[in-house]
Amino acid sequence: MEKPPGKGHEVVAIMWSSEHLGLDAYLTHLGYEGDRTPTLETLRALQRAHVLTVRWDTLDSFLYREVRLDVPSVQDKLVRRGRGGYCYEHVVLFAAALEKLGFRFTAVSGRVQLGADSTDPRPATHAMVIVDLDGTRWLSDVGFGHGPLEPIELVDGGRSEADPWPHLLRWQDITHGSPGWAVHQRGGETEGPDGWVVRQVFTETPQYPVDYQVGNHFVATHDRSPFVTRPFIQRRGIDRYDTLDALVWTTERPGRDRVTRAVRPHEVPELLDDVFGIRTAPEEARLLVTRLRELDSARHRPGPAPG
Repeated sequence: MEKPPGKGHEVVAIMWSSEHLGLDAYLTHLGYEGDRTPTLETLRALQRAHVLTVRWDTLDSFLYREVRLDVPSVQDKLVRRGRGGYCYEHVVLFAAALEKLGFRFTAVSGRVQLGADSTDPRPATHAMVIVDLDGTRWLSDVGFGHGPLEPIELVDGGRSEADPWPHLLRWQDITHGSPGWAVHQRGGETEGPDGWVVRQVFTETPQYPVDYQVGNHFVATHDRSPFVTRPFIQRRGIDRYDTLDALVWTTERPGRDRVTRAVRPHEVPELLDDVFGIRTAPEEARLLVTRLRELDSARHRPGPAPG
């Protein structure tokens, strides 16, 4: 297998619509008051603040089968209205901020694995950026929901040790034996015998806003997209990770047993506000409860009698 490639592509043109971003409003939402020069220290602080502050949900796919990726819509949703979004929305917002701050970066796409068979690959529908700082490249992954709190140097063996959930980068065989990068995470139900599991794999092929539009269309609208068939909500804390998968609420803490609880449809809007920090408007909350009741009823409906 060949060694990891050298210096990657750099995106320096204005293509992430940063002219439409209200940078002050975004940074205020993050609670960020630090330096605005494009340095590693700034990138680290921005990634940590974004992952811990900007919410993550798939409600628009589940309720409306529509997710907009233009910067004004994403900022209105994730910053002004306090709703969550998934990786494409997070990365569009983050990329616009990086661009406005003068960072040099390349957007890429990854295939989420998490125990899946690499010979039957999932679509490349996870968005990330690789930031170039003085010739050193850093993977910045703000849109996974349960992501690292700091950038990871793009070298074989690069690690994130900034929190109780470490991440590791490996240059290895990925999809169908082709070489590429694999992000490993420690912990979880699918972890391997050494405690690590491959979370996603990716190559350095540059992605552009139009590429993300194509992937986003599948994730937001296709019948086979898991984001269409049920809601999935995440909140990442410093030492706590909560998920709501349809009507199953799970809390994980380092060194403790996972706690799982079933919730009822009418409890979800309040749970979103109290635990996940996601605000839903009254009309949207009513629609969510209705759809969850329909989903719950369909799952408990008996199948056809044997012939």
